Amino acid sequence: MKHRLIISLLCCLLATAALAQNQVDTRPHVFDNNVRSLKVCLASNMYIPPVLMMNSDDRLLVNFDYLDYDVHYLRYSVTHCNADWQPSQLVESEYVSGFNYADIEDYRPSEATYVHYYNYQFALPNADMKLLVSGNYLLSVYEQDDPDEILFQTRFSVCEGGVGVFPQVTSRTDVEYNNRFQQVSFEVRYKPNQIKDPYDEFTCVVTQNSRMDNAVTVKRPMMVSVDHVTYDHNRDLIFPAGNEFRRFETVAAHNINMGVQSIRYYEPMYHAILMVDEPRNETQYLYDKTQFGRFTIRNAEAFGENALEADYMITHFTLNTNGKLNGGNVWLYGEFLNGYPGNQALMQYDASSGCYTADLLLKQGAYNYMYLWVPDGTSVGQTSRIEGDHYETVNEYLVTVFDRPMGERYDRLVGYGVAYSGK
Repeated sequence: MKHRLIISLLCCLLATAALAQNQVDTRPHVFDNNVRSLKVCLASNMYIPPVLMMNSDDRLLVNFDYLDYDVHYLRYSVTHCNADWQPSQLVESEYVSGFNYADIEDYRPSEATYVHYYNYQFALPNADMKLLVSGNYLLSVYEQDDPDEILFQTRFSVCEGGVGVFPQVTSRTDVEYNNRFQQVSFEVRYKPNQIKDPYDEFTCVVTQNSRMDNAVTVKRPMMVSVDHVTYDHNRDLIFPAGNEFRRFETVAAHNINMGVQSIRYYEPMYHAILMVDEPRNETQYLYDKTQFGRFTIRNAEAFGENALEADYMITHFTLNTNGKLNGGNVWLYGEFLNGYPGNQALMQYDASSGCYTADLLLKQGAYNYMYLWVPDGTSVGQTSRIEGDHYETVNEYLVTVFDRPMGERYDRLVGYGVAYSGK
């Protein structure tokens, strides 16, 4: 009996290890360094989370550049995922109509720019591809003749509706009052008998400013009623409040821009030197209207379309910390980095100046960004070390609610809600 128990435990451990090894990395990522300025948003509003409503006029707009003199013929496909962003059990024919690939036919070369590129754009759903079920989707783009070499992958969601999601944010949290944190609570409403087992069927995901590193998943509600469930007083839903996003604009190569010290041309391209940033963790809160980390492409001196006439500049970031910060790393965060800190977002310490620096090739426009401190051995960025945490900060919280009835093979996205702190 003892040997059987040991064997059973070993089998469980091996199965768990195998499951962990089989996890698919679906984080948004640009694999080809020539892909730049990736923007994934609703065609009707680029300043809200990219969640499409089924059976509506919603369209997902995907726009990006490929830096090259020659055109590349590209194609895209989608993968249906569950609430945890792992691929679901559905086969392609169950979640997409027709073939699960389509060519990107809208591409145009840049005009009068020092850095040459082709701008690509497409919308979903379209005549070639319609999405049949709700849930999370991983979008992959690749060369038509090389589908195994993914240029980039990104995420979006499709909601079927059916339940109402009503989130709220307060600075009067379960751990302190009007200080460093904000707490999210929400109610999910539905028709009586619509959800058979709301205590076990729902999976809810809460994100702050589209960040994925500190997203929180909650399962069971605090209270269940005949027509609604309540998620309240959950300490997992207490978020560091952070600070307002920093901003800069490079919309004009020959004029003064917000947050920019100077713009100079050094062959073969422009260089934008941003103002030196200082830590804000010991300063008082100061309100500033931002777009919750998003960016907008714009060339104020363009005669035609911004997407084609905005040039690329090597943009120089500097954070003055008066010495090296031990025990972790400093990362840049913003939508322009595709929503997940990659190697290009890692700030490098310059011992001669006592500053952290990063040099990124960015297209002209208006940008939001912040600095995150990531302690060694962790993957979650912290705002307290550099930006500071202030309860007054205006943050965007997205709550998505997935339903998985018994016997179902995938997580259905049945509702979502957005709430803003400080409003």
